[in-house]
Amino acid sequence: MTGAPSHPHAAQAAELIALLTLRFTPHLGPRRIEALRTHFGSAQAALTASLAELRTVPALDSRSVAGIGSAKAADLAHQELQKAEREGVTLLGRGLPGYPPALDALGDPPPVVWVRGSLPELPVTPRSIGIVGTRTASPHAISLTRGIAADLARADVTVISGLARGVDTAAHEAAVDAGGTSIGVLGSAVNHIYPSENVPLARRLTVLSEYPLGTPPAQHHFPMRNRLIAALSSGTLVVEGERKSGSLITATHALECGRTVFAVPGRAGDPRASGPHKLLREGAVLTETAQDILDELNWGTAPAQPLPDLPPEQAQVLKALGTPATLDDLQAVTGLALPDLQTALVMLHLMGLVEETGGRWARR
Repeated sequence: MTGAPSHPHAAQAAELIALLTLRFTPHLGPRRIEALRTHFGSAQAALTASLAELRTVPALDSRSVAGIGSAKAADLAHQELQKAEREGVTLLGRGLPGYPPALDALGDPPPVVWVRGSLPELPVTPRSIGIVGTRTASPHAISLTRGIAADLARADVTVISGLARGVDTAAHEAAVDAGGTSIGVLGSAVNHIYPSENVPLARRLTVLSEYPLGTPPAQHHFPMRNRLIAALSSGTLVVEGERKSGSLITATHALECGRTVFAVPGRAGDPRASGPHKLLREGAVLTETAQDILDELNWGTAPAQPLPDLPPEQAQVLKALGTPATLDDLQAVTGLALPDLQTALVMLHLMGLVEETGGRWARR
């Protein structure tokens, strides 16, 4: 008889502690921990392996082998589990129930993820879309992001982003406002929301991180965070972003995960459009509406947004705003005289149904 727990829940708890212990062991990153787990069959087996056995794992060097099984790492793991229980945070360990199978797409899956909120099922091919873009997005991009995210949410697609300012915030807000589910993947701990103005928004989302509680944001965390957004999504939509930006890093991770990349075309000469245009030249799916994404992934049709009981001209204008449009666009589609069109837009704006940004009108 071994000393391993016989009860399945006890066995899972022991494996989670073992994964956390490896997570807190110096010189072991996600790739080395995954190599240990797969080589020995479990984190527990890796922790009890002999020095000679550890030296047979190709991914390890002498420095990383030396720290495995340290008492300090085990103490930190137990303390982290206690903190998580106090704060209502769930820890999900690689190979254990609840850990998202979608992360199998990564070569360096995190050994443990911290989750606050209710995590939807994220199978190998998840019904979820990552939406990313610049923090300094144009009004047009914000409006377009809101429309796409809301329509995806109504089509029962989970919207995933990074809770940053700009495009990320617009995507999260629109998805939950439409009654859908949205996941914020953080470059900090789930109890250290950044930026701070998004603390109220984070309460409306499920937030997920690979960083222990109390970890502040750090520049090098965000590229790591981006690979999780890519893996947890069947496709990543880049709305705006320069050629060298986090959005493009996320798109690269998406391709490495075998996911689809979508991109919104922008205005020629706008640096914020240079990233999406590069992706489009390289074969990304040109995207103007949520339906473009649903068609590409064979996910059906986005349900029409329920229209309120409106006078005929207002209903006509609202229906015409499938995508952001100028006054000239709306006149051409509706055939309304300019004064009637402007009156309808003013009334819809007062009801909070439309907004005008950068010379274009869009649904809110």
